[in-house]
Amino acid sequence: MTKISKLTNLALLSAGLLTTSNLVFAQQFAIAIHGGAGTIKKENFTPEKEAAYRAKLEQATNAGYAILEAGGSSLDAINKAVNVLENSPLFNAGLGAVYTYDGAHELDASIMDGKTKNAGAVAGVKHIQNPINLARLVMTNSVHVMLSGAGAEEFALEQQIPLINNSHFDTERRYKALLKAKAKLKALKDKSKATKDYQANYKHWDQAYKMGTVGAVAVDKSGNVAAATSTGGMTAKRYGRIGDSPVIGAGTWADNQSCAVSATGHGEYFIRYNVASDICARVLYQGKSIEQASEEVIFGPMFKAGGTGGVIVVDPKGNVALTFNTKGMYRGSRVSGEMAKIAIFEK
Repeated sequence: MTKISKLTNLALLSAGLLTTSNLVFAQQFAIAIHGGAGTIKKENFTPEKEAAYRAKLEQATNAGYAILEAGGSSLDAINKAVNVLENSPLFNAGLGAVYTYDGAHELDASIMDGKTKNAGAVAGVKHIQNPINLARLVMTNSVHVMLSGAGAEEFALEQQIPLINNSHFDTERRYKALLKAKAKLKALKDKSKATKDYQANYKHWDQAYKMGTVGAVAVDKSGNVAAATSTGGMTAKRYGRIGDSPVIGAGTWADNQSCAVSATGHGEYFIRYNVASDICARVLYQGKSIEQASEEVIFGPMFKAGGTGGVIVVDPKGNVALTFNTKGMYRGSRVSGEMAKIAIFEK
C-alpha cells in the first residue's frame, strides 16, 4: 500500500467513514528501465558524461511513470520509456545502435504482455527508427510472434511505419568502436589459428563489444505487468547474428502470475540459460521473491559459465529488482508515491 493510500485510510477511519474490515488497498504501480550492463566504471566518466546519462535515464523513467500515474497501461508505459532510450545516441538501441562487421546496423526488439501472454518481436531490421514499435505491432496486428529482416520491414510498410535510411543510425563513437573491435577480432583470429581454439579465445574479447541493450518493465494500476527490450546487438557482429533481446523467454518475459523481466548482457548465454523466463518460473513455482530469483539466475550457472549482464524485474505487487553481475548497469526505477531512482555504477 502506498504512503498516500495509508494516509487516506487513516483520515477516513478518523472520520468514521471507513472500518478496518473494508480498508482500501491501492494497487502499487512501478516501472524500471535499463540502458545496458557491462564494464561501466566511474573513473571512465567525466561529470558531464555521467550527468547526460543520468538525465536520459531519468527522462525515460519518468515518461513511463507518467503514463502509469495517469491510469495508463504497463504496455504503453514501457513502450514510451524504450522510445526515449531508442531515440538517444547514448545507448545501443535505435539511434545509438552499434555497427555490424560490414559497417551497417541491424536492430532487434521484443515486447510481452503479462496479462495475455501475447508477445511480438523483430530481428535484424535495418530501416526501422523505433524497433520496439514494430515489435508491438507484430504482437497486436499479426498472428506471429517474431518477424525478421526484409519480411519484418514489409510488414512495417503494411502497418504504415515508414522505412528510413540505415545511415540514420550512424554515429562517430560507434564507428570508432567498430574499428577497435575489428582490430581485436583480427588479433583473436590470428591467435586462434595458432592455438586452434577460437571459442576459448573469444571468451576473453572485451566485454564492451558483447553487450548493450535498453529495456523496460512495468506494472500498472490494474496489476498487469509487461516487458520490452530493444538493441543494436553486438559490435562487429556477423552472419546475421541475433542475441537474446528479441527472444521471448531469454531477453524478455512477462506473466501476471509471476513477474516481468528485461535482460541485458552477453546474449548467447542469456539464450542458453533462458534467463528471463527462468527468473519468473522460480517466482511462480518456488514462491521466491523477484530479488531472490534474480540473484540465483544472474549469479548462478550462467555466470559460472562466463555469462555476464543483468536484469530488471517487476512483479504484480509493484516490487522491483535490479540485478547485475558486471561493473555497472545503466538503470532507473520509480514506484508509486516515490521519486525516480537512477544509478549507473556497481555501488
